[in-house]
Amino acid sequence: MAGRNRAAGGGDGCETAGMSEIVITTLAERPELIDRLYDFSDVWPEFMTQDPVGNALMGRVQENFPEQCLVATEDGELVAHGRSIPFVFPDKDRSELPDGGWDRVLQWGIADHRNGREPNVSSALEILIRPSHLGRGLSHRMLQAMRNAVKMLGHSTLYAPVRPNAKQDPEQPMTDYIQQVREDGLPVDPWLRVHVKAGGRIVKVAPTSMVMAGSLAEWREWTGLPFDQDGDVVVPKALLPVRCSVKHNHAVYVEPNVWVQHDL
Repeated sequence: MAGRNRAAGGGDGCETAGMSEIVITTLAERPELIDRLYDFSDVWPEFMTQDPVGNALMGRVQENFPEQCLVATEDGELVAHGRSIPFVFPDKDRSELPDGGWDRVLQWGIADHRNGREPNVSSALEILIRPSHLGRGLSHRMLQAMRNAVKMLGHSTLYAPVRPNAKQDPEQPMTDYIQQVREDGLPVDPWLRVHVKAGGRIVKVAPTSMVMAGSLAEWREWTGLPFDQDGDVVVPKALLPVRCSVKHNHAVYVEPNVWVQHDL
């Protein structure tokens, strides 16, 4: 899972001399790296790895679409990777980008591939930067490489259900957060800013982009928090509160992401 686009990594960062040593290719060109895509997936908090849709389908992306999955290496070390998925849009039953965001577009892409449909657009799913390489401008390079890979396939648009990682106030609605801009007019959120500077346009919030549910015991294990009272629980690195029900012995986290559109 992402920097899923949802996406981990991000930030403006500056290029350094070392950046010239980083090579970005598609996974189709470097198939030997397919088993290393999870080398640094532990940068995600545990609760973010509990999305059943992602756990069921994400592994098929690199298997079915290696030509639009990216790997970045430096001195033989995998330092970043990104995955995107092709799908059909718009369509008779797909007139708008889905409120279900990341989960839904992943389902659409896998279903279209299974049914032999010819895709015309793609969606980013993940750009993940090794923590040691943050702040080096790599997120910009990975996004541009993803745009190029999708364009070479003849797709007209790259969409992205972006996870604004810098959102700090879980009580703030995502619709309010995405309206916050700096003096230069760019988003305050670093990852949204990467997309906008690359030519992306913020379209709307995907309010139910990912859903993670579990028993209270599971949530205690995932977070180290007590989960012993009804109501909202603020969990570190969650964009919104987690809703807890002691009576029903479960808690549910519904994550909003932000749809960004890149016309290619």
